[in-house]
Amino acid sequence: MARLQVLVVDDEWNMRNLLRIYLTKEGFDVKEASTGHEALSLINGQTIDLVLLDVMMPDMDGWQICKAIRKETDVPVMMLTARSETKDKVLGLGIGADDYLTKPFEPEELIARVYSLLRRSSITHASAVQQEPAIEFPDLRIYPERREIVICGHPADFTQKEFDLFATLAKSRQKVFSRPELLNLLWGYDYDGDSRVVDTHVKNIREKVQKAGLGYNPIQTVWGVGYKFSGAGETNGQK
Repeated sequence: MARLQVLVVDDEWNMRNLLRIYLTKEGFDVKEASTGHEALSLINGQTIDLVLLDVMMPDMDGWQICKAIRKETDVPVMMLTARSETKDKVLGLGIGADDYLTKPFEPEELIARVYSLLRRSSITHASAVQQEPAIEFPDLRIYPERREIVICGHPADFTQKEFDLFATLAKSRQKVFSRPELLNLLWGYDYDGDSRVVDTHVKNIREKVQKAGLGYNPIQTVWGVGYKFSGAGETNGQK
């Protein structure tokens, strides 16, 4: 069985070497990149199963690299950084990262999070091949099997987590999901992040569907609870 490929992106050799030691012991095949451009070249040139991405990089910062990765692939991305403020975590997760781990960290926690991301990614892709039918609303179609959202006849660009959130809400039309419930469903039961991550993703989705020309807001806020999905004309007084 082929070993899973993990790409470590960090400009510090000591950190890349340390991560390579941890990951190699677990049986992963480790690729390394010291710049953002080198990382993107590796991702475009071969199959990568997981990216460990430092934020403070010399040519492109981690935010820019993550955005560029999300334009090309849904590969799981874990950001590694000494910046521990909540706003930085929300920013990273809001632009498409799947997890955020602050330095210094224990190797056991790193490996546990790596396996958690790979497990969730495997479940997502396994579900996609079941050929679920399209979810249809006025001027909006969601194709779970090929992870595509079509708005007004044109494919729209969403990150992996934005798609997962959009599809989760759409599959349970009119069901109200709380923020903690969505965190558990999409970020994993062990996710200890701020619930504003959900709000950030909803905000991004709303901006993208509006830009794509959808004439209504498909994700409604249920004040004091969370969010639900509604088709055109089904706002029920919510925003």
